[in-house]
Amino acid sequence: MQEIGKYFIFIGHLFTNRESFKTYYKLVLEESISIGIGSLFLVALVSTFMGAVTTVQTAFNMVSPLIPDYVISQVVRETTVLELAPTIIAVIYAGKVGSSMAGGLGTMRITEQIDALEVMGINSISYLVLPKIIASMLMYPMLVIIAGVCALGGGYVVGLVTSIISPGDYVYGIRYSFNEFTITFALIKSVVFAFLVASISSYKGYYTQGGALEVGISSTQAVTNSVIAVLVSDYLLAQLLLGQ
Repeated sequence: MQEIGKYFIFIGHLFTNRESFKTYYKLVLEESISIGIGSLFLVALVSTFMGAVTTVQTAFNMVSPLIPDYVISQVVRETTVLELAPTIIAVIYAGKVGSSMAGGLGTMRITEQIDALEVMGINSISYLVLPKIIASMLMYPMLVIIAGVCALGGGYVVGLVTSIISPGDYVYGIRYSFNEFTITFALIKSVVFAFLVASISSYKGYYTQGGALEVGISSTQAVTNSVIAVLVSDYLLAQLLLGQ
């Protein structure tokens, strides 16, 4: 409970004694480029193969001749939009971006760069962490959209190559009985996950104490805690927005 309270106090400091808009604009832009461009290839690669594997496994389990082929892509669509794109990619996002945030801030802490900012009268939490959180909340939903497109594209390609489903049936299944709210739900989850990963990772990195070994420990804890927070919030959001 003490750690949770310290985390919320940390979040509160984000909005006190802030810098000018021009300063944050430049910092957010730099963080957005680092997060978005740096994660694009990994997200596209993983999501493409996730879509391909999901298509093959779904087709393997559709053993009844009474089930039409387009159900395969319908299952892939729902699985991708609701879970694979926002949640599984969030775990990868925590491992790549979250550990980088924690390691960067941890290094700044042990080399006394954060202390130097405090001496100059700058709110180091707001100056260093707020741009990371804003950039994360801006870029991660875009990564989720790209992941969804790549996953569905991967399923289409593997269906075309292996002939387990025709291109016409695949496209028809994606469009069949589509509920637009699933896209809204996925984007809501992506914003929440982006905030949790960025804030928890920054918190762990900011309060690092010791030396290089402790920086590595903070990065590991950042990833672990972020993944747990993502999974718990995933359940809570599903129960809140989709529960009956």
